[in-house]
Amino acid sequence: MKNLSEYEMPLVLRDFLNYLQTIKGKSINTVQVYFYDLRVFFRFLKIHRKLITDKNIEFEQIDINDIDINILKTVTLSDLYAFMSYISNNRDNTSYARARKVASLKSFFNYLTNKAKLLDVNPTSELESPKILKRLPRYLNIEESKQLLSSVEGQHSERDFAMITLFLNCGMRLSELVGINLGNIKNNYLTVIGKGDKERSIPLNNACLQAIDAYMKVRPVNNVKDKNALFLSERKQRISKESVQKIVKKYIREAGLDPQRYSTHKLRHTAATLMYKYGNVDIRALQELLGHESISTTEIYTHLDKQQLKEAVDSNPLSTFRKEVKNK
Repeated sequence: MKNLSEYEMPLVLRDFLNYLQTIKGKSINTVQVYFYDLRVFFRFLKIHRKLITDKNIEFEQIDINDIDINILKTVTLSDLYAFMSYISNNRDNTSYARARKVASLKSFFNYLTNKAKLLDVNPTSELESPKILKRLPRYLNIEESKQLLSSVEGQHSERDFAMITLFLNCGMRLSELVGINLGNIKNNYLTVIGKGDKERSIPLNNACLQAIDAYMKVRPVNNVKDKNALFLSERKQRISKESVQKIVKKYIREAGLDPQRYSTHKLRHTAATLMYKYGNVDIRALQELLGHESISTTEIYTHLDKQQLKEAVDSNPLSTFRKEVKNK
């Protein structure tokens, strides 16, 4: 994945992204998401305003360097509605993806209006975010999780097994896993850097410790490009997020599971669900383990299955009460 500095973009967009990172303290991953969202909007704007001379050009190839403040001053609420319709109908964006783009647009135009003082009117002030339907997160059950772990084999099996074990036992994010350094593991605890560059400690259980130990015995030592990185690629550098995603998808497929339904993030869902369901974990503790800023985010993992609902009803102290029948 390229650094933001390697991408071509208008100065006004680069200034905004620098503001997010240096003043607002947003993580590099978060800033990159803002860039991707706004790049899609800029490309749409060129199509919408008929600013493209080559009618056959692919959307991903549209140059955005000529989008300047004069063009942005002409953006209206109507343009924004047209954009939302475009990403929904032409790019199949989910309500979550559309809501994220609304947040990116609002942040960008707020910056132009209130911080950079380049706009007199903020076109996003009346733009509403689409309603997100809350759905229960997909996760692997215990047997499926064991199937996945058992499917790991091959040249890099120790590394791959350790990565999947950490996902399923610690509930960490993909970015957190690839960012692990050797020095982050001390006294059976793992320190990770989560969203907003927030640091948290995760206790490692025996499965994690044994998997890491087995990997460390075969982890390359000579000619390693990133000596601090725990997980290394074949090129002996820090493994990328894209590589981990491909590896996980491969084993999901080999475990007989649907790679379209499950991903690295679904393994995070799995860990959280299994901890809550079988570990009798307090929701506040789960929030701390997962690195959620808001407890409401953690609450999606407290979904209960029918058996749990039955057990809850059966545990009511009145569940065994019977009315005595009086003899007449």
